Formats: sequence, structure tokens, C-alpha cells
Amino acid sequence: MTSNAQALSVTEKVGYALGDLAANLIFQTLVTFLAFFYTDVFRIPAATAATLIFSVGMLGAFVFTPIMGLVADRTRTRWGKFRPWVLWTAVPFGALSLLAFSTPALGEHGKVTYAVATYTLLVLVYVANNLPYSALSGVLTGSMAQRNSLSSYRFVAVMVAQFIIQVLLLPLVLILGDGDKARGFHNTMTLFAVVGTVFFLATFFTTRERIVPAPEQHSSVREDLADLLRNRPWQIMLAVTVLLFINLALKGGMYVYYFKYYLSEAELAGFLDRVGFNAFIAGLNRLLAGVGLTEFRWPKDAPTSAFSLFNGLGIIFMIVGIGFSKRLADRYGKRDVFGGALLASTLFLLAFYAYSPDAVALVVGSYILHGFFYGITIPLLWAMIADVADYSEWRNRRRATAIIFSAMLCGLKMGLSIGGAMVAGILAHYGYVADAAAQASGVVNGIRLTVSVFCSVPFLAAVALLFFYKINKSMELRIERELGERRSLAGAAS
Repeated sequence: MTSNAQALSVTEKVGYALGDLAANLIFQTLVTFLAFFYTDVFRIPAATAATLIFSVGMLGAFVFTPIMGLVADRTRTRWGKFRPWVLWTAVPFGALSLLAFSTPALGEHGKVTYAVATYTLLVLVYVANNLPYSALSGVLTGSMAQRNSLSSYRFVAVMVAQFIIQVLLLPLVLILGDGDKARGFHNTMTLFAVVGTVFFLATFFTTRERIVPAPEQHSSVREDLADLLRNRPWQIMLAVTVLLFINLALKGGMYVYYFKYYLSEAELAGFLDRVGFNAFIAGLNRLLAGVGLTEFRWPKDAPTSAFSLFNGLGIIFMIVGIGFSKRLADRYGKRDVFGGALLASTLFLLAFYAYSPDAVALVVGSYILHGFFYGITIPLLWAMIADVADYSEWRNRRRATAIIFSAMLCGLKMGLSIGGAMVAGILAHYGYVADAAAQASGVVNGIRLTVSVFCSVPFLAAVALLFFYKINKSMELRIERELGERRSLAGAAS
């Protein structure tokens, strides 16, 4: 193989990051609001929604993703192996995102059929887009330090998308739908589809694949799969990925219910007053009216406003954590930094169980600290997966980047499907009544347990698994050095 391990330009890093911003406008909406959209907007029963989310997610994880990994590794075009897929899927991704969050006037059976069809197609095109996009990070450069930097750019973009979804989506739905949530979701997703398509095109035109297989390398599907199954670091990172995304889907999908039904509405309103949030929105509206614009229609109910502020502060501190990630990883190695920060973030999740409905300030403070420590881990996950691809090449003298990433995206979708289905399943188990003014005490306790104890278990299991992951700082440096030497020799020979 040939390699150019020189520093990537800022333009290329930003261009690559825009692809994740585009994908995460949809991905974060699915993680945070799909169960809510199905149960409270499209009016599909919670148990049916749980089955739908889980079944389609498993189809994406165990059928679409591995097939796409094999196809992407065998793609040959003048643009490379992975970049073309970002181009080819840009428009379909946007169109299907819009369709999946539309609410046609159908009967109960028709709604379920429509949801299954549109969600299945969206998952299919998401795989065809995001797997090659993720694998692209492993072939832009051979430098592990540059990958750490690239991951930091990438996941700042992810956090921007997450901020838009978790803080601004509900206000956008109200603004663009004039109070009608169904119309608001449709119009908001139209906006996201247009922006996302443009950003995917920017990714395609600003990036270049540098790490490519030598012309003489040929491997069969059987060899690729055998290499994968013998790769112990891959096995561990697959399990870690599943566990992380179970947590993300579980807490992300349940927080909206936690604010609506567990925390005291009066205390939430008081908190918003005390921190100056309501005064800020009022001042903003006076400013907008003063220059002849329509006021910013922020949600009037305290739980929705506080939920948006809660998410916004958490995301801001995740971005702060991301800023520390590269320096810590360069000094101590990805594995040790990842495990330590993940453990610290878990402790602040567990604290949620101890808080009363009136302890709004403690809830927000714990989430800020959780966000900071979790932010440190965010860029490291995908940088470690790229390292696993290098480990496979170093050990087997064959490179199969996409199949490595496809397995991880399989784990991602598996985790999201399990976690997303658990949200709807837990609500159904405890007897949740959609859009009720109040829920039974058992439902409320189930929500409280989910955002604290249930969410912490996957993180703690992931920390334990990292003790068996052997790519530490010294091995990172050895793999990078030896692969660089091999690629230099191969380049000279060619």
C-alpha cells in the first residue's frame, strides 16, 4: 500500500466533518424523538412502535450493514472506494428522511405499514451512506495522531447536530408547524433534507482517499470474515459499541418523558426564572420585534423549555470534553483515556436515581459533568475502530477497512435498536398512556430507573471490557511505525 501520512488540511477536516453533521441531523432525531414521534405524533401504539423500531434496526444491523461492508471494500471507481457512496446516497437520504417523519392520513394498520416501509428504506440508505463515510476516516491518512484530530473535528460537528436536535428541534417543530406537531415535523425534516444533501456533497468534493490497497491485493469474502473473527480488539470494540449505543438510545429517548412526568413543573419553571432563561427569551423577542421580525416562538411549557436547556448545556460541555480528547489520547493512549472518562461519566448518570422531582439544579449539574467526561470519549471510539483496521492489516497483511467499520455500525444499529425498543418497551411494560396529563406512579418510577440505573449498566460493562483491549499507547506507535515502513517499501517497489 501507499500512504501519505502528512497533516490533513483544515478544509479537508471541516469538509469531512460536514458529512457527519448532515447524517446526525437525521440520526439524532431518530435516537431522541423516533419513539416520541411514533407514539405521540403519528399515534402508533407504544408496544407496536417498540417492535417496529427493534425489528427494522436488527434488519439494518445484521443484513444491510454486513452486505454493505463487503460491497464497499470491493468498490472500484476513479474517486476511490468510499467517497462515491457519499455522493450516490446524498439525495435519497434526504428524501427518505422526509418521508419517514411524514404523517399521512391512514388507519392504524396503514400507519404501521407506512412506518415499516419508510423506516426500513431510511435505515438501508443510512447504511449505504454512513458505513462508507465512516470507513473513509481510515483511508484519509495513515497517521493515528491525525485521525485523533480528524475525529475531534468530526465530533464537534456531531455535537452541533445534536445541539440542533435536542435543543432546537421542538421549537422548530412548533415554529414551522404553527403549533401543529405533525406539520412541524414534516417541514423541519424538509429543511434538514436540503441542508444535509448540500453537506454530503461538500464532503465528497473536499476529501481524498490516500490509503489504498496494493493492486496485487485480492481477498475473498471468506478471508475477510476470517480475519475479522480472529481480531480480538475488533471483538471487544464491537461489544463496546453495542453497549454505548444501547445507553445513548435509552437515555436519549427517555429524557423527554423524564422532564414531562417526573420533574416538578413548578420547580422547572422556577429554575428557568432563576437562571435567567425566561428573561433571555423575552429579551430576544423584544430585539426581534424591535427590528420588525416575528418573535422567536419558544415552547411555553416549562418541561419542554427546561428539557431543551438541559440538552443544550450537556452538549456544550460535551464539546468542551472533545477539546481535551486529542491531547489526552496523544499523551496517554486512546484506550486508557476512553475507559477512565467513560467510568467518570457513568457516576454522574447513577446520581440521577438519588434526585427528587424538585432537584432540578442537581439534575442539570450532573448532566453537565456527565457530558464533559463523555465528550472526551466521543472522538476516541471511531479513532479506535480505525486503529483496529490498522491492527488487522498489520497482523494479516491485508486491508479490509469497510468490513471492520460495517461490523461496528452493525453494533451501533444493534445498540440503537435494543435501546430504542427498550424505551417504548419499558413505557408499555409500566402502562404508559400517550400524551396523558399525568402518569401512574409505576410509570414514573420506571422512567426514573431508566435514566439512572438502567442507563448506567451498559457503560459499566463497556469499561470492564476495555481491560481486555490490548491496543494501548505503545502498541499504537508500533503498528503505525511498521505499517508506514511497509507502505513506503510497497510504494518504492511500484
